[in-house]
Amino acid sequence: MNKGQKLVKMLELMSRRGGVRSSELMERFELDARTLRRYLADLRGMDLPVRDEGRGDDRLITIDPRWRRTGVQLSLAEVLSLHFGRKLFNFLEGTTFAEDLEGALERLEPAISRAHRDLARQLDTRFLAVPEPAKDYRQVSEVIDELVTALVYNQPLEARYRNVSGVENQRLLHPYTLATFRQGLYLFALDVDGGQVKTYAAERFVDVVRRRTEHFAVPQGWRPEAHLAHAFGIISGPPVDMEIAFSERITAYVRERTWHPTQTFGTLPDGRLALRMHVAATVELRSWLLGFGADAEVLAPATLRRDVAQALREATARYDA
Repeated sequence: MNKGQKLVKMLELMSRRGGVRSSELMERFELDARTLRRYLADLRGMDLPVRDEGRGDDRLITIDPRWRRTGVQLSLAEVLSLHFGRKLFNFLEGTTFAEDLEGALERLEPAISRAHRDLARQLDTRFLAVPEPAKDYRQVSEVIDELVTALVYNQPLEARYRNVSGVENQRLLHPYTLATFRQGLYLFALDVDGGQVKTYAAERFVDVVRRRTEHFAVPQGWRPEAHLAHAFGIISGPPVDMEIAFSERITAYVRERTWHPTQTFGTLPDGRLALRMHVAATVELRSWLLGFGADAEVLAPATLRRDVAQALREATARYDA
């Protein structure tokens, strides 16, 4: 539990009827007397009316009962939105992101009207977010904390990163944006030595160290959406014009979705659906095409057509062996 989470939990305990003993706070949050005094000073610095009565470790610590959070009342639609949003971020379980989100929602519970409270308890069976295969971030929670802190305070990162092939190397990064994609966290960061903004999967950081006394400036006009303008997913690259033909039996499925902002549809002379896009020919796009099997044919560019054809031949050979 980080300091921010401890302060939130301490405030909850102090707000209950009768307050809380200082000894309980020190034991529960593993604080010594000096650190507890510093935490209470931090809360007072936030204009919170903290009362500290008595002497020694049995001091009673409370919040002035006249202090109340007022004016917050959630509608049923807002309750539903919060609940569904929490479900969408279940893949962050085990990280401080998930703990902070859970804590925020717990603090909003008093804002749910009595009329809606019974309905809110039934939401787990009424709304379900079916997860995609998710990444496990429980072992890299501290790394993610460092990434987020460096991101917020514009601090350079000395990072040891393991690529998809398992090769590790050291990089100096300027973190610009943390993105979520298909139940995963990705960092857009400038590789200082390479002079290029790249995409890094959060779970592949072996170790990160913030340069706490240094700061960098994010380029004026930086927009993460522009970084992904040509990506077919999360990996960017130089775009090419491509055309893919889909069999008639999956035409409806393909037409129902926006695969890329540049897409256009047409009909080929043989009746198949043609999807045209100006997009990067990355491994994500190649994997997506292979997933359609015989129902998709790459018409252009020729290099991508050859790559997909070769992959299909190798797959066929395995099944024929």
